[in-house]
Amino acid sequence: MKRSLCSSLVAGLFAAQCVAHAGGHDGAHGTAPSAASAGAASGIEVAAMDRAVRPQDDFFRYTQGTWLKDVDIPADRSSWGAFNIAQDRVEQQIRTIIEGAAAAKNAPAGSDAQKMGDFYTSYVDEARRNALGLAPLKGELARVAALKDKRALASLMARFARIGADAPLDMYVGQDNKESTRYIVGISQSGLGMPDRDYYLSLDDARLKDIRAKYEAHIEKMLALAGHRDAAAKAQQIVTLETEIARVQWTKVENRDPVKRYNKMTVAELGKLTPGFDWKTYLQGTGAGKAGSVIVNQPSYLAALDKLIAATPLEVWKPYFEFRLLSAYAPYLSQPFVDEGFAFRGTVLSGAKENRPLDKRAVAEINRNLSEVVGKAYVAQHFPAERRQQVQDMAKNFITAFGEGIELLDWMSPETKKQAQVKLSKIKVKIGYPNKWRDYARLRVVRGDLVGNVMRSREFSHEYNVGRLGKPVDRSAWSMSPQTVNAYYSPTLNEVVFPAARLQYPLYDADAEPAVNYGSVGISIGHEISHAFDDKGSQFDGDGNLRNWWTREDAEKFAARGKVLVAQYGAYSPLPGYTVNGDLTLGENIADNAGAIMASRAYKIYLKGKPGPVIDGFSAEQRLFMGLSQARKGKARDAALVAQVKSDPHSPAEFRVNGSLRNHPGFYEAFEVKPGDKMYLAPQERVIFW
Repeated sequence: MKRSLCSSLVAGLFAAQCVAHAGGHDGAHGTAPSAASAGAASGIEVAAMDRAVRPQDDFFRYTQGTWLKDVDIPADRSSWGAFNIAQDRVEQQIRTIIEGAAAAKNAPAGSDAQKMGDFYTSYVDEARRNALGLAPLKGELARVAALKDKRALASLMARFARIGADAPLDMYVGQDNKESTRYIVGISQSGLGMPDRDYYLSLDDARLKDIRAKYEAHIEKMLALAGHRDAAAKAQQIVTLETEIARVQWTKVENRDPVKRYNKMTVAELGKLTPGFDWKTYLQGTGAGKAGSVIVNQPSYLAALDKLIAATPLEVWKPYFEFRLLSAYAPYLSQPFVDEGFAFRGTVLSGAKENRPLDKRAVAEINRNLSEVVGKAYVAQHFPAERRQQVQDMAKNFITAFGEGIELLDWMSPETKKQAQVKLSKIKVKIGYPNKWRDYARLRVVRGDLVGNVMRSREFSHEYNVGRLGKPVDRSAWSMSPQTVNAYYSPTLNEVVFPAARLQYPLYDADAEPAVNYGSVGISIGHEISHAFDDKGSQFDGDGNLRNWWTREDAEKFAARGKVLVAQYGAYSPLPGYTVNGDLTLGENIADNAGAIMASRAYKIYLKGKPGPVIDGFSAEQRLFMGLSQARKGKARDAALVAQVKSDPHSPAEFRVNGSLRNHPGFYEAFEVKPGDKMYLAPQERVIFW
């Protein structure tokens, strides 16, 4: 039901610090030159390379080793790389748009300019924020304080769902996985303040033990800032409660199974599962009171939560919800709350040494809350129409390449190949920006009311999603803004989406010779298409329904290949004591591996039988792989890497590059990789899915 987001996001970042994958380049470009054009730029960042490293031993460091040695991660970041560099450029472009709106005089009330300008002015007005202190949350805090019995928790959790504050339940509206033409309510586990249950339950990990202690101290400080005299005791109770919540939650690996997560129930059946929870009040409070049925993602968790609610005194639940509210809105309050929130989420969890500058945080917030308002202006100024056509042409070659790959598989039966081709033929590719923009007329933005603006924006987004219930599925809608440097595949819509910002320098250079672009942006195109056929996406058919279209024998062969890939990636260690979770990252690793192979195949389709040129001393095939690697150029702080291996379905950057290329026959040919080289895998150990 939920889309696959293919950025390497590090969990737990504070106030939108986590923008991993970015792209942007000032000015427009012309049509991409042909492969044979004389004097075309290669697009390879030669200065980033480390020629002392053999490409056959460590391709990641060969292509970017000098950059890795010379570049420091900025103090306000937990990681840094090609995507972050590009995202900064996009943010600068957006900042110009937003500051222009803020400086405009007499912008009509309710106009895009008024909304952007007043939101930005409210965010950067630190004097007013400091003067207000905790006052903007007074009404919401009063709701928590007014709780008289546990039955009222349903109403409070519904309110939290509307205003974007975390609670033990998460409610969303999305397509029904088995009836993709209709929307349905989904109920999922939630409620933890740290990135993953392991942060609570891994007792033998000294690093996580230290983070737990700092988390409890952080809760104490936040409650003390809010006026609690017994903050230390309350903090201890909250950590104990969250630990019990973590204990009954499903692991991230368990949550990757769409079949196990699909548990359709009537509201009456839901009530029998959790007799102590008032679902009628909860659903009415969220605006989904007319829902006749829901999808329960983790039934055992709900049953256990029902018992936990009964066993936990109300006087423990009240500070828990107060802290959840403070945590959700700390970035928008006075400086002590901002600083304490960042000290834990930004520094302890992610390793950043400084908070991002105020203006950048403001831009990021407006990007989230006025996403298509900003996106419409961004596209008009920074995404030329010809670039959209260029990438659409590339995507067609990737679809063709994938179809050819299906027919070449020696492990798949003709019956399953036929079904795979049907699904492939139905994939829709969206490039750049939506053809229909979202209407923000009902969202009220008030100058000087930052918390109110954030809260109203979150309610606006919530109501937009809940408002889809009972209506036809809107296949024109986007789940990501045009100025987001990312991409995604939606299994229920069977579509791949590439926002405009993902298609800009340095991740896509329309002035470069095409080979590098087929690596740098092509890996993303191939990756997203491959998600339709990874271990999760392959369980959905071409119409977006969760339906098995595999023969039993082919499914077993596919699963066997998956086990080999799990073992490969499970042996990779980004830092001592931590290894990649091969099961958690399986889907992304399949997409990386298949996407790289599709990039090579699609480039050959582009060449139409002609040889690719040699530029900068590198063959076209070599430059394709170098473009792929440099598009994933990046380094991360230790805390960020821990969060990533514990909670992120993406492998760290170096393994996304080296891990996929070790399985790629074309890489062996391009760089003459032989037995004894560190990148070498024996043919029988290589995994090819598509």
